[in-house]
This record gives sequence, structure tokens and C-alpha cells, in this order.
Amino acid sequence: MSLRLRLTLLYSTLMGGILLTFGAAVYIIISVLLLNQADTTLASTARDIMAVTRVNSVAEIDVITLPPLDMTSNVYVQLWGEDNKIRNESPSIANLTSSLDPIGLKAGEPIYRENTIQNVHLRVLSVPLRSGIHSVGILQVATNLNVVDAARRDLLDILLISTIVSALVAGVGSWFVLGSVLSPLDAATETALAINRADDLSRRIPYDVASDDEIGNLIEAFNQTLERLENLFTSQQRFLADVSHELRTPLTVIKGNVDLMRHMKKLDEESLSSIDQEAGRLTRLVGGLLLLTQAESGKLTLNKQPVELDTLLLEVFQEMHILASNKVRLKIADIDQIQIKGDRDRLKQVLLNLVANAIQYTPQGGDVMVGLARIGDQARIIVRDTGPGISSEDLPYIFDRFYRAEKSRTRSSSPGFGLGLSIAKWIVENHGGTINVESKEGKGTTFAIWLPLEKDMPK
Repeated sequence: MSLRLRLTLLYSTLMGGILLTFGAAVYIIISVLLLNQADTTLASTARDIMAVTRVNSVAEIDVITLPPLDMTSNVYVQLWGEDNKIRNESPSIANLTSSLDPIGLKAGEPIYRENTIQNVHLRVLSVPLRSGIHSVGILQVATNLNVVDAARRDLLDILLISTIVSALVAGVGSWFVLGSVLSPLDAATETALAINRADDLSRRIPYDVASDDEIGNLIEAFNQTLERLENLFTSQQRFLADVSHELRTPLTVIKGNVDLMRHMKKLDEESLSSIDQEAGRLTRLVGGLLLLTQAESGKLTLNKQPVELDTLLLEVFQEMHILASNKVRLKIADIDQIQIKGDRDRLKQVLLNLVANAIQYTPQGGDVMVGLARIGDQARIIVRDTGPGISSEDLPYIFDRFYRAEKSRTRSSSPGFGLGLSIAKWIVENHGGTINVESKEGKGTTFAIWLPLEKDMPK
């Protein structure tokens, strides 16, 4: 059963239930009011008759004169003696010899009852008559309820018909309104099926109405999910292509050298050295990929301890000074004594990667400068080079996996795979910090790492 049909049935049933409840309340109230009106008439008639009723010398009741009851055929009176004989009656039932209410003749107090005589529905008031402590008779006053019954039947028919008609109208109206309201869901279903059939994540669900209702919010969230899935799928494809590309080069070199040695039928030191270098490249590639996978899956934990950043930076400077050699001038700017809480090995990995990149991409005779400063409640580490810089088109993507700005920061003989900055970004962010870059073509590049001081570190 479709959602549209279920909601239509629900609304129709709810409307019918409300109308039935309201109709039942109206029916009961009208019935009670009509019966109260009849009871009031009976009580008033009984009082009028009792006012002209007397008891004679032999303790028998007698009515001096009945009120003008014969003016209406809707009120009937019987006056019964203690011997169960009729002493008086209204002219309209002069031929009736039985009691208007046989059970009422035995009542010890005034009682209202309903009885049917000769297909006439009656409401009967039976009032015991007493002289002192002695019972001398029973006064029974009745009124015809056929009119009341007819009114109640008509009211019941009207209420039932109006309930059915209203429920049908509500059902038809709900069907069309829900069809219009739920039509975007049909479009969402068709779009999802089309995506499954064509594997086209670029499609989006159209929704022209303002998205300030639940369905609009749902479609907007679904479109956002599709956009994220498309980005993830595209990233995955690019990632697989990049991995395949990076694996192809060292594997081709290894295979070529193995074929060469097989052809030469002897070991060649140059070929073995090349194989060793490419095997190292593969090892670093796989290691970097495993590290990123562990980081993103939450399996890579950081061993956070107090770290002297100034000592760590000097240590990196000493190690990288050998790499710089006579190619570039590696310098230290102002350096403050700063302690933070972090994973020393991972932070050193970040600094080594940034300084090594700066040295690699800076031309002969250029400068690479590192520095550490306390700014507010944060520590700032900068790595600045005088290399060719990064173009504005490449700058937003340099922290993506396998991304390298080929135009400005050439690969040459670099052993890197474009994973270092992705790993560095993850490490810094999981220390509660940020890493950003500023660069202009021809004027160099500056990386800045911002880390919270120890008292501000997240636990």
C-alpha cells in the first residue's frame, strides 16, 4: 500500500472518527434534552392533578375535576385506587383498561419509566398518593414519545449521512492534496532509480518550491548526499588512477632491470641499485597509504606527551642542514621556547616533510627559513622558501592525496608521491591545530602551522 493511500485512509478515518464522536455527543445531548422536556411536562401535569385530588371519608381518592387534558392527545392520565381499579382517567384513553405502566403501580416513590402500549411509545410518571402514612392510590401520567423518537431517528440519519459524506470529501481532498505534496518524493525515487541504472551521480532532484518544509529539507539533504557521494566517487577514481600511475613507474623500472640482467645473464650493480631504489619507493608509497588509511579509520593513535617545540625544530634543522648542503641556505629565524602537548615523532615527521619539500623545490642558491613564535595562545611554526611558488589554481588542492603542482614545483627526481602534505594536515589537525599555505608564483611559498599551547590542548 502506497504512502499516499495510507495517509488518505488515515485522514479519512480520523475525520470520520471526529465526526462520529461529535455526532454521538449531539445525539445524546438532544435525546436528554427532549426527555427532560417530556419529564418536565409530566411533572407539571402531575402537580396540577394532585392539587385537585381529595380523599373522601372512606379513604378513597377522588378528583374534583381534571385539568383540560383533552385539549391534546399527547398527555394521558390514569388514577388508580389502592384496590387496583381505575378511579379516573383522561378522555383520550377512556377505552384503555390496562395500566400505562404496570410496574409503576408497585413503586413506593415517584418513578419515570418508558413503556409501549398498542405500538405507542410512552414516557410514564408514576406517583404514589398518600393520606398521612397510608397509601391511597397511584397517579400515572404519560406522554407520547413517538415524536421524540422520530426526531431522534431523523437526527441520527442526518448525523450518519453528514459523517459519511464528510469522510468521503476529506478522503478525496486528501488524495489530491497528498498527490501534490508527495510528488517530489516520486521525483526523488525516479532520480535514485535513474542514478542506479546509469551510475550517474551528477544528477540532482528538482524541487521548485521553497525548501522550508519537511519534504524540501529531505530533498535538499538528499541532493547534498548525492553531491558528497559524487565527490567521494570522483576522489576514489582519482585515487585509484594516481595509485596505479605511481605503482606503474617503479614496477616498470624493476621489470626492465630484471629483464636486462636476464638478457645479460649476469648481475649488474647499477641495475640492482635501481631496483633497490624503486623498491624503496614502493615501500614508502605503501607505508604512506597505510598511514592515511589508519588515520582516517581512527586506528592511528597519537602518543601525546609534553614536547619542547624549540628543541624539536633545532633537531630538524640539524638533520635537514645536511640535505641542504651547498644547494640552498637553510636559516633559522626567531625561535621562542614553547612547550605543547603532542606526539613528538609525528610532529617531527611534519616538520621534516615541509623542510624537505622547501629544500627540494628551491633553486640553487635560494633560501629556506624556519621559525617558531608564540602568538597569543598558540604556537606558530613557519617554513618559508624562495622557490618558484605555487599557482593560484593549484593552491587549494595541495593537501589532497597524490596532488602535486606540476607546473611550478616540478617532480624531477623527487621520491615523493604527493602523500606527505595529506599526512601532515591530518597530524596537525589531530593536535588541535591548523596548517595553511601562502604562495605567489616567482616569489616563494610559506607554510604556517598553528598549534595550541599545552594548557589549551584538547584532552
